[in-house]
Amino acid sequence: MKYSIDSLRPRLEKFLTPVLKQADFNLSYELREPENRHPEVENPEVAVVFDGPDVEILLANRAELLLALEHLSMEALRLPAEDHSLISFDANDYRLLRVEELRMSALAAAEKVKRTRVPFHFNPMTSRERRIIHLALRDEKELRSESVGVGPARAVVIIPADMPTPPAPPAPRPRFGDRGNGSRGDKPRFGGNREGRARGGNRPPRSGRERGPR
Repeated sequence: MKYSIDSLRPRLEKFLTPVLKQADFNLSYELREPENRHPEVENPEVAVVFDGPDVEILLANRAELLLALEHLSMEALRLPAEDHSLISFDANDYRLLRVEELRMSALAAAEKVKRTRVPFHFNPMTSRERRIIHLALRDEKELRSESVGVGPARAVVIIPADMPTPPAPPAPRPRFGDRGNGSRGDKPRFGGNREGRARGGNRPPRSGRERGPR
């Protein structure tokens, strides 16, 4: 095991505790041994589990703020990118349910592509969620999965094995008043008062094209 609860706790507390306090979040967190129902697609060594009245803010908009905190924590701890999947942030079992949802969606989409031979594009998602799709389909012989697009529009496409990679669909243009996810004013304002704080978060940008479980 590369990481342990005892080794991570003081390093995470040094970053997370002042961030949560400055943002005025009513949250607590605990480091636990994770429950890994599908270790073939995600097998973290430590789970950081949040609780408290503001948990619903972390989980709004597909847990954008939870995932943003996770990414920022990994950067603050200076963990190499290949180790980010070894530490999982969760609340109300969101991560466990999301892994199951992605795994089942990948299998259903794969069957559709086999039947129709039409590429299937998933909605944009984070690199860790794309990795779950790739790993769920890694043993498929009749098709392959790739990540296409750039930045927050990066997404997985499932393609018949003998078909060239299709171009990424154009990113939707934000409407007036939108802030990146199709709903108005739902990004957090760190350090603001509680009445002015809204739900949301940011995803780290990515570029290029990745193939397979990366």
